Amino acid sequence: MLLINYFWGKKMTKEYLFTSESVSEGHPDKVCDIISDSIVDDFLSQENPENARVAMETLVTTNKVVIAGEVRGPEGYNCNYEELARNAVKEIGYEQDGFHWKNLSFDSSGVHSQSADIAMGVDASGNKDQGAGDQGIMFGYACKETPSLMPAPIYYSHKILELMASERKSGNTIGIQPDSKSQVTLKYKNGEPEICTKIVVSTQHDTELDQQAVSDLVIPLIKTVMPQEWMDNNTEILINPTGKFVIGGPDGDTGLTGRKIIVDTYGGAAPHGGGAFSGKDPTKVDRSAAYISRYIAKNIVAAGLADRCTLQLAYAIGVSEPLSIYVDTHGTSRIKDDDLIKKITDNIDLSPRGIRDHLSLHKPIYKKSAAYGHFGREPMTDGSFSWEKLDLAEKL
Repeated sequence: MLLINYFWGKKMTKEYLFTSESVSEGHPDKVCDIISDSIVDDFLSQENPENARVAMETLVTTNKVVIAGEVRGPEGYNCNYEELARNAVKEIGYEQDGFHWKNLSFDSSGVHSQSADIAMGVDASGNKDQGAGDQGIMFGYACKETPSLMPAPIYYSHKILELMASERKSGNTIGIQPDSKSQVTLKYKNGEPEICTKIVVSTQHDTELDQQAVSDLVIPLIKTVMPQEWMDNNTEILINPTGKFVIGGPDGDTGLTGRKIIVDTYGGAAPHGGGAFSGKDPTKVDRSAAYISRYIAKNIVAAGLADRCTLQLAYAIGVSEPLSIYVDTHGTSRIKDDDLIKKITDNIDLSPRGIRDHLSLHKPIYKKSAAYGHFGREPMTDGSFSWEKLDLAEKL
């Protein structure tokens, strides 16, 4: 009998290749995500953050940043959008002729107050609880491929670029510029990653470096990140396959907020509902419900109730309770999926307010999540990545 695995609801042969990609904080789209989330954090740093409303979009191109969106903050509060944007670009490390934190032009004329119609549906009033900030479907996923319970290809794609950025900023790696991409391809056997077949890294670099010099800088970092048991003489590592990558960042390609949603989540190893995260305050279930979905799925796997778990939540704008809850453990569960749903609803309030309270989402914690993945990160003492905690596993 042919052994099969169920991957994303589809039958897969017992051996297959799967690839995920990541992009660095200097990628034009990620520059936009970081600026947008810097603004979210600023609003959540003000008085009564539970009343803050932000839906912020950023566009970047050659020496230009444009923001637009809807906001609501404390009375009399004037956010210094330009300072936040310039500081974010400076922290990333852009001091290039085509994109420089000090010299870029800035436009915030597209920012305006939140729609009163949306506010009426979302805000609590009388006996009405706070509703979802929009309709949508959100997915969470967890598996046992890595210690963080993330799919391995996206996890290691992130880690390669994260280390490259750290080494660049510390001065240990000279000649690498902020814009870079990675891809990791793993061979799976019986549903488990067995070997790494290919790794691709493209990184912007100084003019004087040739392809070999860039390879000499990057390959040791790749080997530091990747599990050695997955690397062998047949693992192919490609560095800057085009041979040259000098013009990059927003000078080489326009960036927009929310264009890297698969990079932000599971690298294609699980479904995505379609909504982006960055630039949105936690009343937007695109963000908060995706976080609680990951939290639940991760705790189900951590509790030993399943080896893999996909969870979906659906919401309607202005309605406090989810329209539906769906769990798929891909045939790996120790109990029925319906029983899992009961355990979830018995232990967690899945209203938008309940999610925000459970994960303490009304904090300025989002800029850190804008690059290198929203999931698979370590929970921090300031409340960042609270959705990665395993404090629900014992209850489940």
